[in-house]
Amino acid sequence: MIVCFNCKHSNMDGAMFCAECGSQLGGNDTLITQNISTQNFENSSERIPPLKDAYPSFSGSDAWASLHLLDTGQVLPLSIKNEFTMGRVSDGQPIMPDIDLSPYQAYAAGVSRLHGVIKRDGNRIIFVDLGSANGTYINGKRLNANAEQVLNHGDIVALGKLKLQILFKNS
Repeated sequence: MIVCFNCKHSNMDGAMFCAECGSQLGGNDTLITQNISTQNFENSSERIPPLKDAYPSFSGSDAWASLHLLDTGQVLPLSIKNEFTMGRVSDGQPIMPDIDLSPYQAYAAGVSRLHGVIKRDGNRIIFVDLGSANGTYINGKRLNANAEQVLNHGDIVALGKLKLQILFKNS
C-alpha cells in the first residue's frame, strides 16, 4: 500500500495518484513553484494578435439546459456537447472537469474535484455522481455513486452543499 502524503489515504501499490484527493503519489520528489519573469514580454514591441474563431461563439441561445446556481443567481448554459463533467479545479490536478465550479465557492461547499456528470440522452437529462466525497442530492434524496438518475425540469441538485436548479430548454 502507498499512503498519500496529503490526505493519508491508503492506495493500491503502483498507483500514481491518490484515489481520495488526486495528489501525485510516489517518490519524495517535491514540486517547486517558481516565479516567471514577464519583463521581457511587457517591453516587447512585438504583440501576438488575439486568437479569433478558436472557439465557436456562444450566446446560450443554443443551450439544451442550464444550471441555475441558487446562492448567486448565475446561470450556466449547457450546449455544444451532450455530456459535461462537473467539479472543481485544484492545483496539480491531472484531470479537469468540463464545468469548473471553483469560482462559486465549490471547495467550501464540499464539491469534489470530479463530482458528477450531467448528460443529455435523447429527450432525457441524466445525472451521475462519480463517487464524490460529500455526495449528490436531487430534491433532498441522496444519489448512489455511479448510478444514473433522470432529472426533471426544476429539480434541485446539491453537489455537497452547492445547490443548482436544472432548467430545461423548451422544445
